[in-house]
Amino acid sequence: MQSRGRDRGQKQLFEGLEKMLNPKEPLYKLEKVIPWEELDREFSRYYINYGRPAKPTRLMISLLLLKQLYNISDEEVVKQWTHNPYWQYLSGEEQFKWKAPCTSSELTHFRKRIGKAGVERIFRLSVELHKKKAREEREVVIDTTVQEKNITYPTDVKQYRKIAEHCLGIAEEEGIQLRRSYRRTIPKLLFAQRGRNHPRGHKRAVKAQRKLKTIAGRLVRELIRKAPQEALAAYADQIALFNRVLVQKRGDKNKIYSLHEPYVYCISKGKEHKKYEFGSKVSIAMTKTSGVIVSAMNIEKNVYDGATLPDVLEDIKNHTGKRPTIAIVDQGYRGKKEVGETQIISAQALRKKLTKYEKHKTRKRLRRRAAIEPVIGHLKSEFKLARNYLKGVIGDHINVLLAAAAYNLRKWLRMASPFILFIFWRDQKRVILAFGYCN
Repeated sequence: MQSRGRDRGQKQLFEGLEKMLNPKEPLYKLEKVIPWEELDREFSRYYINYGRPAKPTRLMISLLLLKQLYNISDEEVVKQWTHNPYWQYLSGEEQFKWKAPCTSSELTHFRKRIGKAGVERIFRLSVELHKKKAREEREVVIDTTVQEKNITYPTDVKQYRKIAEHCLGIAEEEGIQLRRSYRRTIPKLLFAQRGRNHPRGHKRAVKAQRKLKTIAGRLVRELIRKAPQEALAAYADQIALFNRVLVQKRGDKNKIYSLHEPYVYCISKGKEHKKYEFGSKVSIAMTKTSGVIVSAMNIEKNVYDGATLPDVLEDIKNHTGKRPTIAIVDQGYRGKKEVGETQIISAQALRKKLTKYEKHKTRKRLRRRAAIEPVIGHLKSEFKLARNYLKGVIGDHINVLLAAAAYNLRKWLRMASPFILFIFWRDQKRVILAFGYCN
């Protein structure tokens, strides 16, 4: 059930946060420009009209944005909310409160409730804050990167061990008596893996790996034989996943790299320090001049970069209202010269017979293309794109959209923050500092 509206008819005995806080602070200004009532109406479709009232939509949206904006966890954003009056004012509070607004698990429930469509609306809000800078610019820069999933580095030994442990857990839960549990054998086989990279220990490690695979397969087959039909139906997807891992080989496509995150891909971006990354591909598009992110998409499959362009350009149109006329890309998109009415410019464009002026314009565009690389770096280091802790494919979509929304908000907050103007005299010995605020 959606939350009830606040009763604003009664006057407060003391001054509220609106009069106590500095109106020139960026978060104070942000509260004034976000259309909270419109968001509340749009998000009302995710609630029902009976049951216990939920937390206010404005509070939950604010906590999601603050969490991503300051690169902290669900638990930490709830904890710090009680210490920061500007955070409370942004989330709709009129008086400073000492009590936590909600539990950290309620943020998880809210993300599941609104899903990808709700988070896309939050991202569109961050684009709309920049107004003309995002809507009227017709040239964009597009690039892809990888958001890694929060999984351990995958090896066959780890997966066989986990399959054996899962089978033992299912047998214990269903009361199935197994012939043998291998609880003492499995740790010894894992210990034998320590010398895998040494010439003397390699054969012993390979032999132990084969034995561990045999044990995992034996437990899966025994579980299928002895489990009742109701239990088999309940664990059918899990057992099918175990069998896929046991039969897959080194050169197979669409391999399983994690049991709890089966939709993870092994992606190689040619990095010197990190040859393989395990996660999903992400496409980021920003305006060429102003640097506002106008599209952030999670690509569910590991496909060629050029194949993602039609969806990315359509996504830009959904967020800005217009389709870009020029898209500037790197060599990963080679082979694409035009998508619909959008011209695709890459380094290959310089090989054509162009006039001097056209070459100059193309070089300027390609130099500007490099600006998206530090933007991706900021998304990873400051806005949680480096490692995705949200579960499943829907978690991949939500994480990249919230990271891009937080980047756009940070850009808007910097434009609204105080600045210092340095004025040097001619002798450059004295400096005048003039303080001011952006509108």
